Amino acid sequence: MTPSTAQLLADRSASGGSGGRRGAAPDLTELIPQWLATANQQGFRAPAALLPALLDAARARTDLRPQALAFAGPRGLWLAGLNPEWKFALRGSSGGSSLPDPTEPEAVTRLWEEGLFAERVALLGAVRARDPAAALVLLATTWSTERAEDRLMFLDSLRTGLSAVDEPFLEQALSDRSRNVRSTAAELLSALPESALAGRMASRALSCVSPDVTGDEASVAVEAPHECDAAMERDGVVAAPPSGRGERSWWLGQLVEATPLATWPARFGGRTAREIVGLPVADGWAEELHAAWCRATVRQRDPEWARALLGAPSVPPSNGPGTASLAERSKLLGILPTAERAGWVADFVAAHGLSEAFQLLGVCPTPWAEPLGRAVVDALDIARDAGSYPWSFSGVMGLAERCLNPAEADRLEVLTTTPDEPEDASPGANGYWSEAFQRLVSTLRLRAAMDSELIPT
Repeated sequence: MTPSTAQLLADRSASGGSGGRRGAAPDLTELIPQWLATANQQGFRAPAALLPALLDAARARTDLRPQALAFAGPRGLWLAGLNPEWKFALRGSSGGSSLPDPTEPEAVTRLWEEGLFAERVALLGAVRARDPAAALVLLATTWSTERAEDRLMFLDSLRTGLSAVDEPFLEQALSDRSRNVRSTAAELLSALPESALAGRMASRALSCVSPDVTGDEASVAVEAPHECDAAMERDGVVAAPPSGRGERSWWLGQLVEATPLATWPARFGGRTAREIVGLPVADGWAEELHAAWCRATVRQRDPEWARALLGAPSVPPSNGPGTASLAERSKLLGILPTAERAGWVADFVAAHGLSEAFQLLGVCPTPWAEPLGRAVVDALDIARDAGSYPWSFSGVMGLAERCLNPAEADRLEVLTTTPDEPEDASPGANGYWSEAFQRLVSTLRLRAAMDSELIPT
């Protein structure tokens, strides 16, 4: 028997999640996001009697809010307006009011000039989805009178559907009186490879980074900027480096990050991204240059460069071609197609185990594809057999409960037994592992039952 919505919500404060939890029973609170996502996909709406508990759950857990508010529907927004503790529900909505049709200019103008901030953000998004140029015209009508923080939020909304149509407006925003607005405008322009700003940044970067061929050997020569002039600052280069960073390396990183990646193959004699990244970099500039290329790749969403900078999953992060930062590597993985992403992480887990894989697993689509799910379970089994300290894997075990394919439950049954404990194992470790695998199998079966009840066959 699967839990009802009321049971899931009632259990949400019973524990803090799977990490460190004992016992073999599934943690219902960790199943709420999946249950809500599936219910929304099938078009269900929350019963009126459960709306208070649903809004309380969303207030306590920000990760639940998008799905919880969708499940609550218009009635939930109406109810949220009656209780100050639920006002968070109104921030990302149009305040419960319906937006005017984007084709009705008078109604659009009236709401734009008189509406609440949340309504105006929603309106700008609706107009932009239909006609990006019209959204820019609307934004321009009040731009000069908006508060700096509001200008920043409106500008940030242009990330969706960003195109060359936005360049004139963004180019003007480079002269905005707010540094944050100028910086965001520059970032958006640099994501447009054909923009004038991208061209200016490429010209600067090319003066700093060049091929150096000596005999049959090629390398990368770097001459970082010696100053940050006013033109560079207008184009978004922040002059003052963070504490502990040198000025020249700071400026160089920003120039390379904002340069279109298509610039570099021509600069390096037609070499591919993988070949360029593999070249030795002179004078200790490799880490700074590769890190900047990583940021450029994430900004420009370039799969070829992502593959080059990630390198082979069998190579330890500290020896990889790009960055050793797992957070940056996770961002690079997010650019790859979903199947390729899961395959790369599966190979990484098989080569290095789970100690450095948690962040990488978090960017893989769920349920995990078969190679990835098998690699994670095998790594957990190896860790148990080696007598590893079990609580250090509780985070990955919690991920597995939520992300493994429920069809894997029967295959994992064999792992629920308690084998003999190695002499050098942590005391009671095998008992913990047995409980954890029992909870994993129980959770997978419960997820399968939940899906079967929510999804019509």
